[in-house]
Amino acid sequence: MAGGYCIDFSRFSAYPDGFYAINNQFQAAGPKGFIEVKVLQNDKLYIRVDLPGVPDDAVRHRVDAVRQKVVFFYGETLDDGNKDVVREYSGIAGLCCDCCEITGVEAKMKDGVLRMIVSRVKVKDHDKKCTRTFPAFTGRSGDNVEDHPFLVKGRKGVLFAEPTAGGGVYFTVDMPGVCKSDDIEVFALEEEIRFFAELKKVCEHDESGRVYMGSVISRTPSSLPSLLSYSITYDVNFGVLKVRVTPPPKRTNKKTSKK
Repeated sequence: MAGGYCIDFSRFSAYPDGFYAINNQFQAAGPKGFIEVKVLQNDKLYIRVDLPGVPDDAVRHRVDAVRQKVVFFYGETLDDGNKDVVREYSGIAGLCCDCCEITGVEAKMKDGVLRMIVSRVKVKDHDKKCTRTFPAFTGRSGDNVEDHPFLVKGRKGVLFAEPTAGGGVYFTVDMPGVCKSDDIEVFALEEEIRFFAELKKVCEHDESGRVYMGSVISRTPSSLPSLLSYSITYDVNFGVLKVRVTPPPKRTNKKTSKK
């Protein structure tokens, strides 16, 4: 804000048990972790990867042609020219056994989340059930927020905030899975902007929908108006909430000259 500044307290938990999910300090419910790999009842693998900001058509994947054990994936966010730098993600997931090979991958990128159904076939030890996959499940609670393990270029952190010309502020919050039709609220209090988002639709292989909530705090001189008088606009693109806070227009004192 003009003459003031934004404060990010979000990486410090105010709760005795720490953050609900160390992958995102604003996540309050739903599947935890940047990535999830699990074996389905039909013996296929379900792989979920959070890639916030990556468009639905901007992710690539391929199976390792040599051993046919892992899937490589890569995604890049758009350069929207609005103070948000391009981010690139790259990683692998799949099998860590000697008895199976990948035969196919059905991939879908939607709202900042890559979901893959991986088919596999047994090539040895046919009488044994295989459950060995990687990476290990990372979804957990804790005191410290972790950086995205697949981010290879661009800004780190879930929250990005920066003052704008004229005394406003622009900030973005990673909310993988959230889309425009979900329940989203952004509103102002005296010295903070609060936001909330809840997914309406739960994906087939997720145990529940995610919920996000948090705030951005502003410290401004007492001479400036309350945030309640500011204009707030927001949008959601590819699992990223983008908020612009604009101050009220300045009043001008018109002087009249005596004739």
